[in-house]
Amino acid sequence: MNYTFDFNAVSLGPLIEGLVVTLELTIAANLIGVILGFPLALLLMSRIAVIRWPATLFVEFFRCTPAIVQIVWFFYCVPMLFNVFLGSMTMGILALGLNLMAFNAEAYRASIQAVPREQLDAGIALGLNPFQRVFHIVLPNALRASIPVLLTNGIVIFQQSALVAIVAVQDLMYQAKTLATETYRPIETFTIAALIYFAVSFPVTQVVGWLERRRQILTS
Repeated sequence: MNYTFDFNAVSLGPLIEGLVVTLELTIAANLIGVILGFPLALLLMSRIAVIRWPATLFVEFFRCTPAIVQIVWFFYCVPMLFNVFLGSMTMGILALGLNLMAFNAEAYRASIQAVPREQLDAGIALGLNPFQRVFHIVLPNALRASIPVLLTNGIVIFQQSALVAIVAVQDLMYQAKTLATETYRPIETFTIAALIYFAVSFPVTQVVGWLERRRQILTS
C-alpha cells in the first residue's frame, strides 16, 4: 500500500463544531425520551384499549422501523402532509427524540412492573390518590431501576445522531464528510471522527456497567 497517512491535514475545528451540534441533538432527544417516555409507559399499561392500542402502535412503529427512515420521513413528509416547516435541526431532534421515547417507554414499563406491590399497598393505606402513588412511589422506583437502560439508550441515540447528516444537519458526521471531501483525506478524517464518537461513548458505557454491577450487589 502506497498511501501516506497525514493526520495533520485534518483540521479539528470543524469536527469540534460538529460534535457540539451532535451533543445538542443528543441532549434534546434525551430530554424528550426521558421525560415523555414515562407517561407513554403508563398509557401502554392502561386497561382501556382505546388508550393502550394507539400507544402500542406508536412504540412498535418506532421500534420496528429504521431510524434513518424515521429521520427522512420527518424531514420530507411532515412538511408535505401537515404544511409544517421546521428547520432540519428541529426535525432531527423530533425524530431522534420520539425514537428514544418509544424505547424508553419499554424500559419504564419493565421497571414499573417490578415495583413491589407492598409499596403500592402502603401508598393506598396512607390515603394517596392514584396520581400521588404514581408520582411518589412508581416514578422514583421506575426511574432508579431503569437508569442503566436509559443511559444505554441515550448513548445509542448519540451514535444514531450521525444519520441526521443525510438531511444536512451540520453534526459531527456531516462535518467529517465535508472535511474528507475538501482535504481528500477520508481515512484520517473518519478515523478521527470515530475516535471522537468513541471518546464520548466509552465513559458512558463504563458508567452503565458500574451501575449494573452495583444494582446486582444491592439486590443479591
